[in-house]
Amino acid sequence: MKEPIIPIFYACDDAFIKFTVVSMTSMIQNASKDYRYVVHILHTEISDPMKEIVYRLANENFEIRFVDVTDYLTSIRDKLPLRDYYSKTTYYRLFIAEMFPQYNKALYLDSDTVVLGDVSQLYLTDIRDAYLGACHEQVMVQTREFGTYVEKVVGVSRYNFFNAGLMLINCEQFRLHFVLDKFIDYLHYYNFVVTQDEDYLNLICKDHVYWLDQRWNTETFGEIAYPIEQAEMIHYIMVNKPWHYEYCMCGDYFWKYAKETVFYDELKALQQSYSSEEKARDAKSSENLIRLAIKEVQREDNFMNRINQDKRDKGRVEILHKIEQYELEGRFDEDVENDPPGRMLMPDEIEYVRKTRAEKLKTKMAFKMAHKFIDELVEDKKLIIKEIKGIENFKTLERGAVITCNHFNAFDSFAIQLAYEAAEQPDRNFWRVIREGNYTSFPGFYGFLMRHCNTLPLSSNPATMKKFYKAVTELVDTGDYVLFYPEQSMWWNYRKPKPLKRGAFQCAARSGAPVLPCFITMKDSDVMGEDGFYVQEYTIHVSPPIYPETDLPLRKQAELMMYKNYEYWKEIYEEEYHIPLSYTTLEDKKEQLEGFL
Repeated sequence: MKEPIIPIFYACDDAFIKFTVVSMTSMIQNASKDYRYVVHILHTEISDPMKEIVYRLANENFEIRFVDVTDYLTSIRDKLPLRDYYSKTTYYRLFIAEMFPQYNKALYLDSDTVVLGDVSQLYLTDIRDAYLGACHEQVMVQTREFGTYVEKVVGVSRYNFFNAGLMLINCEQFRLHFVLDKFIDYLHYYNFVVTQDEDYLNLICKDHVYWLDQRWNTETFGEIAYPIEQAEMIHYIMVNKPWHYEYCMCGDYFWKYAKETVFYDELKALQQSYSSEEKARDAKSSENLIRLAIKEVQREDNFMNRINQDKRDKGRVEILHKIEQYELEGRFDEDVENDPPGRMLMPDEIEYVRKTRAEKLKTKMAFKMAHKFIDELVEDKKLIIKEIKGIENFKTLERGAVITCNHFNAFDSFAIQLAYEAAEQPDRNFWRVIREGNYTSFPGFYGFLMRHCNTLPLSSNPATMKKFYKAVTELVDTGDYVLFYPEQSMWWNYRKPKPLKRGAFQCAARSGAPVLPCFITMKDSDVMGEDGFYVQEYTIHVSPPIYPETDLPLRKQAELMMYKNYEYWKEIYEEEYHIPLSYTTLEDKKEQLEGFL
């Protein structure tokens, strides 16, 4: 017999236990015999006769325990607002990590499920430091009104909202990040009424979810993207219950296991007696839930609106609204924030590469100041680098390169610099391309860094740009790295890759240099910034270098490298965020975007 013991949790009451029995029957039959399992049934009122029926499911692999949570609810009663938590068994899943400190990880299942796969394989999934593992909620993805609700009210993308009917809970992370305490705090702050505890869980765990294979939570709703025979678990969500409807989607799977329980006749009778009035009530409840979601979106004091008003810097909120509008209008290459007014950089004002002794001393001082600044940002958790992936791609370069990066923060070039330093390339220097106004007109400390920290300013003067292009070629020829932002614009904390401009790739083609695409993905950290938004936790992705195809004309070389760069970014975006890359661009602008893609 192998370890570990696998803890599994259900939550139900006396009326629902018969469905739990069907789910447990399916799970036990399909689980590996190489492990021991302890099934905990959380409840407040299950009768002893009913418990005896459930205990009969136990075998040498499966132990069954009933856990009355009444005492625990009483112990936290003073923290909870007066609501129906004693009767809402779905809320009990939030208590698992605190009630069972002996577990580092636990599996929670809803009772309206049948489990066709081996739960041991699911449990053994390494979800790393995610708060939980779960599957995407198809109702939010496939129903416009619910998708709009979770985005506008809960503040979670419809593509990153999980169904809480199956959760692989990282109990250590739940305890470490005070998930239960955050839940209780939010209960006092706002009453989510559409999916209730699922809304709270998604809000708290946003960006900290490990996405499990969707087959582990196959919902009886809408379209299923794979043959039903591949399902590992079927989840009879909302009103789609086989014990109510003869032709319920995937109902045969439920009845297969129901037949093996003592409740089969009772469940069949329940189905046959389910009246037309009750079915009409179900249809009405579904319609009412959609109306409720629409009403919540329209509320002036809904959760996201209240957060925006109470905590978030109004300037930042306006920027986010502006980003939404710019994306809608397809204005991807325009900044949403105003730079200080600048002036034209003339050619006699700058020597990009051949600096004087005084300039070299200023550069040395600027680097020292910049690094002290970066170190303080990291120490104060204003810049959080979680991971650098693909750093070996720096080391494969045998010559200088053009580095590309998405642009979403004034400090994102520091993140790329830290990746460059981690690659340990002492014989190569790191340069960054900046805007003209940032060089000529930026004031104070930041202005000093802009002018002296290995920066290559663009210019609206053609003669100055001629010197710029010559400098880039010279630098990459001598083995240095030059960082470009080919999106052109900076959109604060915008996660999608924007359509790219050719300039960076033309420089690479002209120099015969490779392009090293870097893309930074973000997650909300636990650190609240001074602006009322969570500080973002960065993962830096360094893709394999893209080499120019030198037998082609320079323009074609640049276009091909630009296309491959975008494809790398798109792939990383979809893989990391589990969202298909799409834009809200108006139809007449979409054709332009599709032409780029």
